[in-house]
Amino acid sequence: MESGMPLSGGQRALIRESWERVSGSPVQHGLVLFTRLFDLNPDLLPLFQYNCKQFASPQECLSAPEFLDHIRKVMLVIDAAVSHLENLSCLEEYLCNLGKKHQAVGVKVESFSAVGKSLLYMLEKCLGAAFSPEVQEAWTKLYNAVVKAMQRGWETLPEGD
Repeated sequence: MESGMPLSGGQRALIRESWERVSGSPVQHGLVLFTRLFDLNPDLLPLFQYNCKQFASPQECLSAPEFLDHIRKVMLVIDAAVSHLENLSCLEEYLCNLGKKHQAVGVKVESFSAVGKSLLYMLEKCLGAAFSPEVQEAWTKLYNAVVKAMQRGWETLPEGD
C-alpha cells in the first residue's frame, strides 16, 4: 500500500505513543469521533440502520448497542493500522474489502474527509497539549494511506453495483 509519502520512524513513534493513550478506552473515544462526525455531516446518520430501524437523532444512534459495536470495529481497524505501521501493505486486501462493504451500504468516498477530520478532532480532545502539529501530520498521513486502500474497493466495483 503506497501512502504517497511513507511514514518516518519518528512519525510512527508519535502515532504509537498517541494511540497508546487513546486505545485503552475505544468506545469512549470512538463516541467522541462519531459525535463529531455527525456534527460535521448529519446526512450520514441514515446510513446507520440496524434491523431496518432509522435513528431519529445522532444521540439515539450513538447509544444503540449495535452502533457501539460499530464503534468498536472502527477502533479495531485503527488499531490494526497502528500495529502494522512498518508494513501497511499487509492490510491492503482487508482495507479494499472494507471499502467495498462501505460502498455497498451507500457510503461515498467523499465522506471519509469528514471521518478524517473527526479522527483528528478525537485525538486532539483526548491528547490535549500532546496533540502537536507533528502528531497531526503523522496521523493525517496514516489516515490518508488507509483511505487510499479503502478507495480501491470502490474502484473495483462498477458504479451502481
